[in-house]
Amino acid sequence: MKRFLIVFFYLAGTHAAFSQNVGLSFSYFIPRNGEFSTPISPFSIRGIGVDLNRFISLETGASLYRMSGLNMVDLPFDSKSALTGPNFTVFIPGEIVFNIRGKGIQFDIKAGGFFFYAFDQRLNYGNLDKALRQYKSWDVVNSSYSFENHPGLGLSGGFELTVDVTRQWGISIETNYLAGQSKIPLTGGYSGGTIGGTIQTVSENFKDAKVDFTGLEFSIGIIFNTGKRR
Repeated sequence: MKRFLIVFFYLAGTHAAFSQNVGLSFSYFIPRNGEFSTPISPFSIRGIGVDLNRFISLETGASLYRMSGLNMVDLPFDSKSALTGPNFTVFIPGEIVFNIRGKGIQFDIKAGGFFFYAFDQRLNYGNLDKALRQYKSWDVVNSSYSFENHPGLGLSGGFELTVDVTRQWGISIETNYLAGQSKIPLTGGYSGGTIGGTIQTVSENFKDAKVDFTGLEFSIGIIFNTGKRR
């Protein structure tokens, strides 16, 4: 975590060498079958990049999210509720951007991928036990699992609208669809049963489990123009 923050502030302090425009934004993530998540202000800097020509550029950045909860996939049962979280998640996109410009306005179409990693990861045992009860058709379940946390990758696509307020700065609104996963194999088991029945203890590992980082990201921010407008 400390190493990431050092790199993060280094990028923030040297962005002018890479791009003529950089944005400080507030990003909000609405995950599929998860819980609404927000950034940790001011740890969200986007738009660091380089122009390939007048119409195409490459961009990156970084956001530090406080994830309320994400779901898991590749389990032998389904859940409509978050099975992990809360946690802190580093999100780093890499995108190719197609620029459409007008006077005082710019519309960007973006596509690429992203890296993410969750710190202080934990399981949501309340939702996990509920999913296991439905999976086993039991009335009561008490589970206990350990897990291996891994970084994840994904694909993204979206658009950004920027409107100049002055020659030095403008306001941007951005929407991205994110689809990513990270491995989180579970080792352990659970105990439970039906009311009036015999309590059973089951050892069952879920080695293929993955965190589901899929959903919509909305951002609103300020774009600073440090040179000639792209």
